[in-house]
Amino acid sequence: MNAAPFSSLSTGHQSLQALVGAWRGEEEVAATQWTDAGTATSEVLAEAQFGGLFVVQRYRQRRDGTISFGAHNVFGFDQPNGTVTMHQFDSMGFVPAAPATGTWSGNELMLERSSPRGSARVTYSFDGADTYRMRLQFKPAGSDAWQDMVSGLYRRVSPSEEG
Repeated sequence: MNAAPFSSLSTGHQSLQALVGAWRGEEEVAATQWTDAGTATSEVLAEAQFGGLFVVQRYRQRRDGTISFGAHNVFGFDQPNGTVTMHQFDSMGFVPAAPATGTWSGNELMLERSSPRGSARVTYSFDGADTYRMRLQFKPAGSDAWQDMVSGLYRRVSPSEEG
């Protein structure tokens, strides 16, 4: 069975294609219960799958020359509900009970997910086709305050520059 060309995708599915590519990021990591404050670099590789219906993203964060965090994210678009979904599986090992969900506002995608530990919010802000900013925040269970965890600026790289 042939995959449908991207032009036949819904507008919601087409918007996911902004994530596709190889990216390198410079990050600021806040002190949290899981890690110390500092800087990090990251490599992100995102590929369209099943004719663009999903985007599969591999994220690797490096601190002091060692991979300190890794994640595989699967982005989709839930047409009946008009929301973007993100299933995340990462090196922390927590199995998500449900995907993060959210919507686009202009060039910004914001997704939120809750668990018994609290709520997580990730925002992707696209400055153009070749750069974006990501900000990850966490609100512990029982708190009303969002805490910054990681923020970064990511630039598109050619496949030969991938880490």
